[in-house]
Amino acid sequence: MKLNTLVKQVGALGVACSMAFGALTAQAETIKVGVLHSLSGTMAISETTLKDTMLMLIEEQNKKGGLLGRQLEAVVVDPASDWPLFAERTRELLEQHQVDSIFGCWTSVSRKSVLPVIEELNGILFYPVQYEGEESSRNVFYTGAAPNQQAIPAVDYLRDEIGVERWVLAGTDYVYPRTTNRILEAYLMANGVAQEDIMVNYTPFGHSDWQNIVAEIKRFGSAGKKTAVVSTINGDANVPFYRELGNQGVSAEDIPVVAFSVGEEELSGIDTTPLVGHMAAWNYFMSEETPENEAFINTWHAFTGDTDRVSNDPMEAHYIGFNMWVQAVEKAGTTDVDKVIEAMVGIEVPNLTGGVSTMLPNHHITKPVLIGEIQADGQFLTVSRTDDLVPGDAWSDYLEGSKDLISDWTAPISCGNYNTVTNTCMGTTAE
Repeated sequence: MKLNTLVKQVGALGVACSMAFGALTAQAETIKVGVLHSLSGTMAISETTLKDTMLMLIEEQNKKGGLLGRQLEAVVVDPASDWPLFAERTRELLEQHQVDSIFGCWTSVSRKSVLPVIEELNGILFYPVQYEGEESSRNVFYTGAAPNQQAIPAVDYLRDEIGVERWVLAGTDYVYPRTTNRILEAYLMANGVAQEDIMVNYTPFGHSDWQNIVAEIKRFGSAGKKTAVVSTINGDANVPFYRELGNQGVSAEDIPVVAFSVGEEELSGIDTTPLVGHMAAWNYFMSEETPENEAFINTWHAFTGDTDRVSNDPMEAHYIGFNMWVQAVEKAGTTDVDKVIEAMVGIEVPNLTGGVSTMLPNHHITKPVLIGEIQADGQFLTVSRTDDLVPGDAWSDYLEGSKDLISDWTAPISCGNYNTVTNTCMGTTAE
């Protein structure tokens, strides 16, 4: 009997120790945040800074006590500007590292590569860069600009304020520039622009020889009508493109360029003196004078230890998306994907331009639209801004195949591409 009693006591002690160890382990578990940005290859010029931004945001949240009483842990992977590798790294983050959310991608082709994996494994992706629209996934939150929050307002500004009549649509050869330019062509022609007054040009990623293309742009702009370049050129190809503009004396007065993928980070590596007056359309500039932006920049400089490091629009999109995710997790009381997705709609957080952005039922956010002119110091002077925040539209009103579609991931629609004419969901619905 004594031996049996001793065995029982030892067994009970083992169970108690096991439970205590399990409780300590659970308490020590981190909430893992996947960071999916290219740290090498053609897109590293833009994406490395976004990786650093996420590390800063995670560090700052941990200083506040973490989330749900647990610390956040960044899991950083490098898809190396290799689009199929984005899918592999996403699967690695979700299956091996079991991250609770992913912040990442820049190009639309990388996002398209990730999309089937994030949906198959039911993850959450926060996508921080302007894109072409024509998509809405239950598992993706689009914190960058849709075309109606960047491309369309930029064209309106060039037409109405500068009097542009001829248009060069220059882009990198992949889905974002091609779809955006298809929308812009339809929009321009619906507003009376003749086909012969639209020139479209595509170049591969990393393109470096711009001499002939810039010369062709100059010839196109010599027809007696005010001409502008609308640029969807991405990555490190922007450096030789802008350098060649300067070499050939293409000034903003002659043929202004408005870019959708060039911000402070891209300009920090080149001499901007000959580029003064050329423009970019974004939803944030580092030069915005608000208390929120001042605090963000101060934190950024303290984190990097470098007061010369600039901030840019996709950084602000990560700032907004991260804070929205934190609020949604707190609201849901869990990192469970389905519950966080449900909690996300309606979340509001301050942006860095002085407004408050809201997550909409279509998983896009409200954003101001800013047009900025390049200054000699590589910053932007805001020359135009919308009076109100603009709701992101997942589907273009100017394309025949999508003008009747809406996205609404809340009941009773729960659909990413709902046809308002036939009242049917054209694709996958939320379960």
